[in-house]
Amino acid sequence: MKDAYKKPTVAFLLSMLVISMMMLCSCSSDNASADNLTGTVTIAGSTALQPIVEQAADMFMDIHMNVAITVQGGGSGTGLTQVADGAVDIGNSDVFAEEKLDADKAKTLVDHQVVAQGFAVIANKDVGVDNLTKQQLQDIFLGKVTNWKDLGGADEAIVVVNRPSSSGTRATFVKVALNGQQPVEGNTLTQDSNGAVLKIAAETPGAISYVGLAYLNDSVKALKLDGVEPTVENIVAGTYPLWSWGHMYTKGEPTGAVKAFLDYMASDDVARMARQRSYIAGSDAMKLNK
Repeated sequence: MKDAYKKPTVAFLLSMLVISMMMLCSCSSDNASADNLTGTVTIAGSTALQPIVEQAADMFMDIHMNVAITVQGGGSGTGLTQVADGAVDIGNSDVFAEEKLDADKAKTLVDHQVVAQGFAVIANKDVGVDNLTKQQLQDIFLGKVTNWKDLGGADEAIVVVNRPSSSGTRATFVKVALNGQQPVEGNTLTQDSNGAVLKIAAETPGAISYVGLAYLNDSVKALKLDGVEPTVENIVAGTYPLWSWGHMYTKGEPTGAVKAFLDYMASDDVARMARQRSYIAGSDAMKLNK
């Protein structure tokens, strides 16, 4: 009886050992497969997209340790020009390539729409105004209204802070908020990134400008537009109009680490992170048909 009892026990232990070794080999194979992805990915362009792309790059490199990704700003125009010229692998833009490049160059690029971003009209905290109609906003940026008291606010000169013509954020703002009319120049300030705009608006009495939702903090006042707050929820609900797709362009179809990173940008992990950072996940933006 003892021998009959011992034989199945030994067999069971041996089978468990074999299974464990097979699982270990499988795990090792999976890790090796992940580590087989190598290369470098260079990205430049939209500063509105920069924070989410930087964080996604860090997450991706934690998984694929043999891939190095660098992310720089410079504006949508810069990103599009550099990717078209082959200077970077991915050019980030707030607008379609056709809006910034000539037709021949734009045709060489492939658009990857994986996330969208909203924009908020911001003002210095001392202006005494919380809400603007679209017409009032246009009157400010077109130079027709120059004092906050004319809008029910403080007796203080309005200081318009523009973005340079290369900015995709500016292009979106001009198209959606100003109905294609170009803002007044000359007696205004110009800043070349979302972060710089936020800083100057916080420090300059009477200032007004616009930034990506991901940059908002309590150093400035985010103004309602026609009574609607600038939030991801209101954008997805279709009640707040200032938003655009974030475009990640490649010159031709991507391969290797570049393709793997773009696929990762469309993943559920990045979608969750996008919602946490006040971006619009691609799956949510698809419902808006823009």
